[in-house]
Amino acid sequence: MTDEIDPFLWLEEVDGDDALEWVKTQNACAEADLFVDPRFEPLRERALDVLEAEDRIPIPSRHGDVVQNFWTDRRHRRGLVRRASWDDYVARREQWETVLDIDALAAEEGTSWVYKGSLTRRPDRRRTLVDLSPGGGDATTTREFDLVDKRFVPPEDGGFVRPLSKGSLHWVDDDTVYVASDFGPGTMTSSGYPRTVRRWTRDTPIDDAPIVFEGEVTDVSVGAWVATLPGHRHHFFRRGPDFYTSRTWILPEGDEDGDPVEIDVPTHAQVDVRERWITIHPRFDWTVGDRTYPAGSLVAGNLDRFLAGDRDHLTLVFEPTDRASLGWYGWTRNHLFLNVLEDVRDRLEVVTPADGWQRRPLQGQPDLWSVAAWPLDQDETDDLFVQGEDFLTPATLFHVAIDDAPTVLRQAPERFDADGLAITQNFATSPDGTRVPYFVVGPQDPAGPAPTLLGGYGGFEVSRQPVYGGVLGRTWLAAGGTYVLANIRGGGEYGPAWHQAGLRENRHRVYEDFEAVARDLVDRGITTAPQLGCMGGSNGGLLVGNMYVRSPELWGAIVCQVPLLDMRRYHLLLAGASWMAEYGNPDVADDWEFLQTYSPYHLVEADRSYPPLLLTTSTRDDRVHPGHARKMAAKLLELGHDVSYWENIEGGHGGAADAAQAAVMTALAYTFLQRHLMAN
Repeated sequence: MTDEIDPFLWLEEVDGDDALEWVKTQNACAEADLFVDPRFEPLRERALDVLEAEDRIPIPSRHGDVVQNFWTDRRHRRGLVRRASWDDYVARREQWETVLDIDALAAEEGTSWVYKGSLTRRPDRRRTLVDLSPGGGDATTTREFDLVDKRFVPPEDGGFVRPLSKGSLHWVDDDTVYVASDFGPGTMTSSGYPRTVRRWTRDTPIDDAPIVFEGEVTDVSVGAWVATLPGHRHHFFRRGPDFYTSRTWILPEGDEDGDPVEIDVPTHAQVDVRERWITIHPRFDWTVGDRTYPAGSLVAGNLDRFLAGDRDHLTLVFEPTDRASLGWYGWTRNHLFLNVLEDVRDRLEVVTPADGWQRRPLQGQPDLWSVAAWPLDQDETDDLFVQGEDFLTPATLFHVAIDDAPTVLRQAPERFDADGLAITQNFATSPDGTRVPYFVVGPQDPAGPAPTLLGGYGGFEVSRQPVYGGVLGRTWLAAGGTYVLANIRGGGEYGPAWHQAGLRENRHRVYEDFEAVARDLVDRGITTAPQLGCMGGSNGGLLVGNMYVRSPELWGAIVCQVPLLDMRRYHLLLAGASWMAEYGNPDVADDWEFLQTYSPYHLVEADRSYPPLLLTTSTRDDRVHPGHARKMAAKLLELGHDVSYWENIEGGHGGAADAAQAAVMTALAYTFLQRHLMAN
């Protein structure tokens, strides 16, 4: 754990000749070992069958009388933007019209384009701003697309085109956008995101667009957007000083030529504006006058009164409990919807400002562990899309009108045989006495300890919930494995305090929680240490990397994907600086004191016994640097430990650019896990 010169620093050169030659050699070794395993090809085919199944639910985005959908299949692996009429979609007789073929575009332009979404202009909805990434990274180019003519609008015809960079375009009006992008030295933050917002007018050079808002180099990022509701098209500007703080400014509609007004809320609070209303979601207790709103609550009020300084009229819409937190909230035309998470089970509630912000359950919501909702069109209707599922129940998509019985729009078929399987929720006790929930998916009447895969995340307020996994079912459960999901601290399952309990110097609690679940699984006879594996990616890769160095005796095998592993240099690599609020700053001596205790790259020992490890990453991951996985593998190989390494050339932080690549990554992981955890 010394600060000695890193002998593998050269592997941080993403496209360096020596680094890529090393990657090529390691990939060849993994392919010669795992790709030829008789389990690999059947697993790849099963995964691909699920990922490209023609009977998947086409998730809709409603635009007036039209439904838009992004779709991938075996013929269109990079995908189609397509549309059909709403009436035909509801009647399940839709004839899809192709709007944009990403595969054809990639072939025409000779670039491996990956679709990253679009933003449609309102109210006419004729033009949209399409984000495309070469290879699947976070850096994108944005192009204006005509949805009637079904073509990109070329720059010579006045079309908006943002060059490749991390950033965005947002509509201001038909001929104006806000642009956040890389404009050269000094225009990006130390985290690699835009520092300035410019107002760009059609038929003018992007470099001449005047700066209308800017943050500090030390910020994570800045951004701007315009609300789309007619009569309430407020302009917003936001700075993110760190990952968990923000400052928001508003230009109310009609005052666009004035100066933005900062909304006076704590920087730790999430603030949102909708029509006449403002909502505030604080991460810490917020005292206003003689009233304190607890961390994780939701407070609402009138926007004009709030901007005028009136705080007495605010209403406490949601108050968390020890068991219940606010997982999500959002608006339809007239109602606010809450997704309340109680012991990691969803329930939906309706709140209506006109009724004094009273809460009531949403009628007809599915009785399943996981329920998600989003508006059909929040500017025009109060209707919702609602989707329910759990580990063993495929998703069902509903159309829900307020106070009416829901209508089933689509139901996904089963992807694996769930007969004889059951979901149970248990609680393990962490060393400090905290009860940590976890789900077990496996035989209803187990004959004894079984090969078990434990997953978790434990960071960034991310809540892990029981959703249907057709790929998991086909590649692991169908082979006789048990799956476990641990809802450890660092996530958002029990609100801000659950997350904050695992920050910075308290990170050890995240890992203690995960180890407590592992030990509880053995104590309950669900599995044994030689049969127990864990798998995680990104921050979850840091989690399982720490399992590797902290408690190798607990694990039979570990899969570590697109991970952070070098906590001494993470803040210097790509977007790493943006996560210092989560982990700490290695350049501060007091922070490095605790960071080095969970930096797996620095904790590996030559003479310690470790379980087999599979490390995977992507060359084109421009969020978590592939150097983390590369250097860890190189160090382990030098020390003679059992490690396999494979790096996908594309894929960005997701690890794969399309379903075919995802199927290979899946087969690689489950071949490795079955080999080491299941009897041959």
